[in-house]
Amino acid sequence: MASTTLGTSIKTRGDSFPNFILFPNKPLSPKVSSFAFLKRAAPRGVAATWRTAEHGGALAAEEVDEEMGRIRRLQNGSDVRGVAIEGEKGRTVDLTAAAVEAIAESFAEWVINGMETGRSVSVSVGRDPRISGSALSAAVFAGVSRAGCLVFDMGLATTPACFMSTVLSPFSYDASIMLTASHLPYTRNGMKFFTKRGGLSSPEVEEICDRAAVKYANRVVKVSTLLRTPPSKVDFMGAYSKHLRDIIKQRINHPLHYDTPLQGFKIIVNAGNGSGGFFTWDVLDKLGADTFGSLHLNPDGMFPNHIPNPEDKTAMSLTRASLLDHNADLGVVFDTDVDRSGVVDHEGNPINGDKLIALMSAIVLREHPATTIVTDARTSVALTKFITNRGGRHCLYRVGYRNVIDKGIQLNMDGIETHLMMETSGHGALKENYFLDDGAYMVVKIIIEMVRMKLEGSNEGIGSLIKDLEEPLESAELRLNVISEPSFAKEKAVEVIETFRDFVQEGKLEGWELDSCGDCWVHEGCLVDLNDHPKPIDAQMYRVKVFDEENGEIGWVHLRQSIHNPNLALNMQSSLLGGCLQITKDFRDKFLLVSGCDRFLDVDQVEKFINTGL
Repeated sequence: MASTTLGTSIKTRGDSFPNFILFPNKPLSPKVSSFAFLKRAAPRGVAATWRTAEHGGALAAEEVDEEMGRIRRLQNGSDVRGVAIEGEKGRTVDLTAAAVEAIAESFAEWVINGMETGRSVSVSVGRDPRISGSALSAAVFAGVSRAGCLVFDMGLATTPACFMSTVLSPFSYDASIMLTASHLPYTRNGMKFFTKRGGLSSPEVEEICDRAAVKYANRVVKVSTLLRTPPSKVDFMGAYSKHLRDIIKQRINHPLHYDTPLQGFKIIVNAGNGSGGFFTWDVLDKLGADTFGSLHLNPDGMFPNHIPNPEDKTAMSLTRASLLDHNADLGVVFDTDVDRSGVVDHEGNPINGDKLIALMSAIVLREHPATTIVTDARTSVALTKFITNRGGRHCLYRVGYRNVIDKGIQLNMDGIETHLMMETSGHGALKENYFLDDGAYMVVKIIIEMVRMKLEGSNEGIGSLIKDLEEPLESAELRLNVISEPSFAKEKAVEVIETFRDFVQEGKLEGWELDSCGDCWVHEGCLVDLNDHPKPIDAQMYRVKVFDEENGEIGWVHLRQSIHNPNLALNMQSSLLGGCLQITKDFRDKFLLVSGCDRFLDVDQVEKFINTGL
């Protein structure tokens, strides 16, 4: 074989499917060479051909490596995300139809490989209202069909509905793909993946992206125009809405009007022009609620009013204003794809973050006394106190909603009853609902509790359930962008975090100690899992307790690598006035400057906070 040979490939319908890839002196990458799928047999009925520089049409090794890197960089933890259309300063389009098709085909093949042979595999596809959704949906259809699966087009849908389409009869599809980028700008889009056992893990998505990277790099014609089986359009959202209505009716079991248990209640919904409008007209209205005054229900992929995000201050303030104007009982805020939600109580108090976790904890602990509740490691000491005062156990775990949910699943498998898993971002999953992070289902639980309280004679509203939750005196979140080429950003971020851990362990930051993150099975600041079969780490992070001689423990710091963007997040809370400012100064002066990590970090937010407190 000549030294210029790139490898062996299988050529069919204008595409090249690699049988194996060989570089005489330079492996393509450790990941690629380690996967058995690179050595799979050629598909039946196609001819093997050499694709070499001397035969023409070959890419240089560096070009192939870059082509493959483009796909791998689209992975963001358990999701795929990227820029789908132009309009974002400093960012080029990377989530192309070609990339989406290769990823969808690889996912479908991955599903097929895990199924019993001899029957057709079905995959449903949904999307949020982003303006890139239609074009990328066509690429998903092409990829899934190319793999030999039956495709079912759900159209405008929510992320939780995509999973539910795999379990609700008579649909019960084998797998599902949702096109969404959650609350990110209209220029972005992404993919979320489900099978009947739930959402995929980060390592599983990494394997799929590796498969797709090889396809993409070796494919001559980037996007297929051939659909072996056209997608069948299905109205799953109607069935999903009925599923939610039935849950509300059955669990309230109203003594006077069973079919309209929300009669007499005013509920404001802010869908943020995302996919959540269905909850107003197809759930609440049909159950008798008055939803007049609801906001931004029409899907609009440009999101003209505000970011569809329950953490967004504008979204919350507009919902609060409408609730007070209409004297409503509850306000609801959904994110774009409705896997997250937040609420506003009848007095206009926003309930998200720690408050939402506390509210759901109060509801769940009434139903399941002494259960364990899993949260990410950014929650407050006060939340732990709130949960334990009600007889529950609080397990703090790694940041990342998939990490939190998987920890709850694992605890239940170990015989430790765990009914609620929530992240401060608003992702929340319940054991009773397939461990699915479903923002609409969370609101269903809150509405049922609100009606139950009213039927028992209380006029206090759901906000009264968290009136004893203390709030930290100070809290802050700062972002430090990694100054690096995209392909090296993750490596640089990990270097900073590991250096930070070393500084803390070696006592270079006086009064700072690695936190065990509560009474659970994790140590070294959320990083190392001591289970017999620990989950792989998708992002590095540490939580540190901060003490001073006069006041003892005054707060905590959490430094983590973002899985979505090339930056680090620095979260902190303090029970001492001025505590967050002092923590930030020590972080800069005693760590960043001394370690030299400031050389490849954008520290503007740190400097601004120190100088202005903002």
